[in-house]
Amino acid sequence: MLSFIVRQAWAALFGGLLLIAIVVTSYVELPWLSRYDWLFVIAVLIQLAMLAFRLERPREVLIILIFHLVGLAMELFKTSHSIQSWTYPEENIIRLGTVPLFSGFMYAAVGSYIARAWRVLNLRFTHYPPRRWTILLAVLIYGNFFTHHYLPDIRVLLFIGAALLYWRTRVYFTLNLREHHMPLLVGFTLIASVIWVAENVGTYTKAWLYPTQATTWEMVGISKLGAWFLLMIISFIMIELMNYLRTRR
Repeated sequence: MLSFIVRQAWAALFGGLLLIAIVVTSYVELPWLSRYDWLFVIAVLIQLAMLAFRLERPREVLIILIFHLVGLAMELFKTSHSIQSWTYPEENIIRLGTVPLFSGFMYAAVGSYIARAWRVLNLRFTHYPPRRWTILLAVLIYGNFFTHHYLPDIRVLLFIGAALLYWRTRVYFTLNLREHHMPLLVGFTLIASVIWVAENVGTYTKAWLYPTQATTWEMVGISKLGAWFLLMIISFIMIELMNYLRTRR
């Protein structure tokens, strides 16, 4: 168990360091730049350091960039004045519209974790569903994050679709030269739970706030766990597809 936790923490290095930066900057006021700008600078420096010390590979940095852009598009929509699913209460310079650019790195941290875990734990899968269906599921999930504000929310159908696609899929990972396995859906749920905890830390330190937290902080609703579960599936499908295309080449 200890080995598993250590490997997971090592795979989540980028996200862990970024979360530490979010907490520290909520208590320590750094000079010259605003908090959000410092978080952007720190995220870039972490990324450069991981690349320089070969903790990440160039293709993993590309994955992080893609996740940054995918996350930024969602942030722009969700924080728009007509939607305002959440807000960034502090002012800063390095931003695009309503979104400080450090926020994209929070999505990139999820991509970084999956890409590093794939390598660190030597992941492989059995009974993996046809990719055309996984790609369709990812597109529907991502689209629903936008369309449910105007059209019926199909989240329940997406949960059912994910369960039908992945109920037989098992993920195998290597620890201390021994291979272990678990249902992939369980893995998705565990990772989503960790992200939900991290999100509570982020809102507690007022890195961003939901409307219910505008005056007094309260825990992020457990329903957000489902949103992170779906976002985790998108992230996993994107990286699995990239790895598949790379091995094909």
